[in-house]
Amino acid sequence: MTNAVIVDAVRSPYGKRFGDLAGLHPATLLGRVQQGLLERLDLDPAVVEQVIGGCVTQAGEQSNNVIRNAWLGTGLPAQTAVTTIDCACGSSLQSVHLVNALIASGAIEVGMASGVESMSRVFLGAAGGEQGSPYPPSWAVDLPDQFTAAERIAARRGITRRQADELGALSQTRAIAAWGAGVFDEQVLPIMAPVFDDTGAPVGEKEVRTDQGLRPSTVESLGRLQPVAPGGIHTAGNSSQITDGASSAILMSEERARALGYTPRARIRSSVMVGTDTHYHLDGPVDATRRILQASGMNMSDIDLVEINEAFASVVLSWQQVTGFDLHKVNIHGGAIALGHPVGSTGIRLLLQAIDALERTDGTTALVTLCAGGALAPATIIERIG
Repeated sequence: MTNAVIVDAVRSPYGKRFGDLAGLHPATLLGRVQQGLLERLDLDPAVVEQVIGGCVTQAGEQSNNVIRNAWLGTGLPAQTAVTTIDCACGSSLQSVHLVNALIASGAIEVGMASGVESMSRVFLGAAGGEQGSPYPPSWAVDLPDQFTAAERIAARRGITRRQADELGALSQTRAIAAWGAGVFDEQVLPIMAPVFDDTGAPVGEKEVRTDQGLRPSTVESLGRLQPVAPGGIHTAGNSSQITDGASSAILMSEERARALGYTPRARIRSSVMVGTDTHYHLDGPVDATRRILQASGMNMSDIDLVEINEAFASVVLSWQQVTGFDLHKVNIHGGAIALGHPVGSTGIRLLLQAIDALERTDGTTALVTLCAGGALAPATIIERIG
């Protein structure tokens, strides 16, 4: 088996719904991130043999192999093969797994993983229903909508509204502090985006540099928000935000990376994708963590840091309750409650944030996991190199 490594990764700023990035076609947004990563590495794009990327809502502007369209639309070589995948919110992390596996098997030496979602332009769920239900007539699976699932998880674990709001406030506080300290300066690629007047006519461009979901928050201020479901615990303040964004990572065989003069940042020690109990739909990080620890022969005590997607507060708090892992070592620079969750892009954002956090804390290993629609969940254990 070939030793595969992660050379580098980058993401766009994450724009709020109908915000600064909403004027960009999703293929244009991702293409700028792909091109920006190649330029940062001074890597000849012709060296990249395959690109695999995630996009959840493959309809309209995100249909017809949007990852390929992003690559070609930026003027990158047509000879590079490109594949778009969909395993809901796990899509871009799974794209990393697949590129890593291609390299490890010897099929390729250099690959790119990507992810994109423009949730302002292509609404989540737009890919289904117009020409018939995606579920067959005999469908009898208890797979609730995601808000219902989040509330079921909260009830299952006895998670309270205050605990959810505490996590929401913590995410915002950490993310705001991290942006202020320059933590995200190297992770986030500034993007030029169009500006429109009140009539919708373009009037120029602006540089977008930071995430738009940051909101100073306290437990008390979040406690005044109305829950989505009557009697529920989840609100706009303790759930992930509807977001536009894109991300990419370059992986290589270690031999090829060093031959090209790169110092790899991390390697994948283990990766899994699991199916989980459909009744709870989003509690998959618990099962993915259990599976990856078994596969790797590791324990939670071997893990220095964790990045788990804050799709809903109950998802993170359920995982923490089961694993007992210290929340001081979880999402240390904030999560999706503050930064946003462009569903096709988030997995690589988590991976990138984990690598950077290990470098900043002199840690060695990190676990990355997230829940995904369809009762799926990926997980990855990475090891810092250097």
